[in-house]
Amino acid sequence: MPATTPSDRMSHEEKRAGASLAAVFALRMLGLFLILPVFAIYAKTLPSGNDVALVGIALGAYGLTQACLQIAYGAASDRFGRKPVIVFGLLLFAIGSFVAASADDIYLVIAGRVLQGAGAISAAVTALAADLTRERHLTKVMAMIGSSIGLVFAVSMVAGPVLYVGIGMPGTFALTGILALLAIFVVLKVVPAAPATPRQPTWQSFVEVLADRQLQRLNFGVFSLHLLLTAMWVLLPGELIKTGALPVAEHWKVYLPALLLSFLIMVPAIIVAERFARMKLIFNAAIVVLLAVQAGFGLLAHGLYGLAFWLTLFFVAFNILEATQPSLIARIAPPHAKGAALGVYNTTQALGLFLGGVFGGTLVKYAGPGAVWLTGGALTAVWLWLGLTMPSLPRGKPAATQAPL
Repeated sequence: MPATTPSDRMSHEEKRAGASLAAVFALRMLGLFLILPVFAIYAKTLPSGNDVALVGIALGAYGLTQACLQIAYGAASDRFGRKPVIVFGLLLFAIGSFVAASADDIYLVIAGRVLQGAGAISAAVTALAADLTRERHLTKVMAMIGSSIGLVFAVSMVAGPVLYVGIGMPGTFALTGILALLAIFVVLKVVPAAPATPRQPTWQSFVEVLADRQLQRLNFGVFSLHLLLTAMWVLLPGELIKTGALPVAEHWKVYLPALLLSFLIMVPAIIVAERFARMKLIFNAAIVVLLAVQAGFGLLAHGLYGLAFWLTLFFVAFNILEATQPSLIARIAPPHAKGAALGVYNTTQALGLFLGGVFGGTLVKYAGPGAVWLTGGALTAVWLWLGLTMPSLPRGKPAATQAPL
C-alpha cells in the first residue's frame, strides 16, 4: 500500500469543519429525535391526542415545512452565503420549539413542529461542508456528520424516555430550543469561514439536478428511509409497552444495546465500502436488511426480544444509509449546483419524514399496524430495485481525477 502523503491527509481546517458542522447537526437533531420514543405516549394526555392520525401528523409536520423550504434554503445559501442562512434557520427552529413547549393541545404542538421545520438548514450545512472540504475527504466529513446524527439518535433513544419522566414533554421541547441557540454559537464562533464568493443559483442548476438519474435514485432512497423511520415511531413505543411489557422509562434498555450493536457493524461496513470499492454492495446490502426488517416487524416480531432484534437490524441499515448518501450526493452533483442538489436531497428527506408520520398514523387508524409494514416493505422493494440497477457508486477521489459517471 502506498505511503500517505501530507496532501492526502485531512487538514486542520477540514477536521475543524467536519467536527463543528457535525456538532451543529447534532444539536439540532437531538431536539428532533428526543421526542420520537415518547411523543405517541405523551399525545394521549392532550385534547384530541387519542387520534392516532393527529399523532402521526404531529410527528411528521416538521417534515412538511422542511420539504417546502429546503430547496429555497439551499439556493439562498448559494446566493447569500451559508452561515447567514444557517443562523436564520436555527432561530426559526428555536422559536418553533418554544411554541411546542407552551402547547396545551395537539394542534398547537403541530403548529410548533411546523415552525421547527421552517428552519430547514440541512442543505446549507451539507453544502458548507462540501465547500470547506477537498473532494477526496468529503466522505470522511459527511460520515462525521452522518455518524453524529446516528450518535445523537442513540442518545435520544436513551435520554428521551428519561427526560420525559423527569421534565415532561414541554421541558423537552424547551430544551430543543436551547440546543438550537447553542448551535448558533457554534456556527458563528467555531465553524471555519465559508468561501468568500457565494454562487448565483440558476434554474438551469435545478433542471440539471432534477434530470440526473443517479441523483434521482439517491433522492428516492432518502425519501423512503425517512418515511420508514417516522412511520415506525408511530407504532414502536406503544408496542414496547403493550407486547414487550416495558414501561416507557425503561425503553432505553432496548434502544441502547440495539444502537451500540448497530454502530459496531456500521463502522467496518463503511470502511470496507470506501477502502475496497464496495460502496454499491454495502449500499444495497443495507437496503436488503431494511426490507427484512419490514417483514420481521410485520410477521415475526413477538414480545420484547423480537422487537429488540428487528430494531437492531433497522438501526444497522439506517446508520449505513444515513452516513453514505449525503457524501454521494455531494460527489455526484455538479460543483456549481451543490447547494441546489443538496436542497433537493434534503427536500425529499423531509417529505419522507412528513409522509411517514401522516401515512403511519392514518394506516394504523384505518387499516391496522400490518398495513404500515406492508407499505414499508413495498417501498423498500422498489428502492432495492433502483439500487441494484444503478451504476457503480463513486469513491472519494481528487476532483481532477474524478471519473465521469
